[in-house]
Amino acid sequence: MRKSLWIGLFITLIAIAGLTLVGPAEETLGTNVRVVYLHGVWVWASMAAFTFAALVGLAGLITRRESLNLWSRALGRTGLIFWLTYLPISLWAMQTNWNGLFLAEPRWRLAAVFALGGLIIQVGLTLMGDPRWASIANLLYWLALMFSLQTTEKVLHPGSPIFSSDSLLIKVYFSVLLLLTLIAAGLVTFLWRSRDMTEAES
Repeated sequence: MRKSLWIGLFITLIAIAGLTLVGPAEETLGTNVRVVYLHGVWVWASMAAFTFAALVGLAGLITRRESLNLWSRALGRTGLIFWLTYLPISLWAMQTNWNGLFLAEPRWRLAAVFALGGLIIQVGLTLMGDPRWASIANLLYWLALMFSLQTTEKVLHPGSPIFSSDSLLIKVYFSVLLLLTLIAAGLVTFLWRSRDMTEAES
């Protein structure tokens, strides 16, 4: 089971990399926009994982079903992996399109703070063991992240231009790339859950 998940994840990541390399150019950024596409789908996949971690965790707390709390923990870990790996992609996008690293940019500082905070939380949750704490932490983390994103100003960080673009090709391309990235996030989540089940059996 785990072997097939790893193989599926490897194939999906190869497909994401290949699709990124042939992404359609954009009038302003040219082919450099390909890094922006990757940056966008990666953070969206992370946000999707955090959102599902919060919702599944809330359901687990309400129904008192341990399996839901375990799924929340797996989703929270997945969200953090994509969030942590989104940071270097973000730096790559800065360097490629802005010719420099603007670490004082409010959105990037927010991302760095939540990456560090999320890492500390997930390590703590692993040490605590009880998956109910994961559901509580994932819900609070998601609420804090949503609030912070809504109240943090954007400097050199435009809103997503993809679906407001006049190019149907760009919209379709981005949607396919996003779908592949969400599949990768799903596979990572199943790998975490599979690891939990293996540990429970041992």
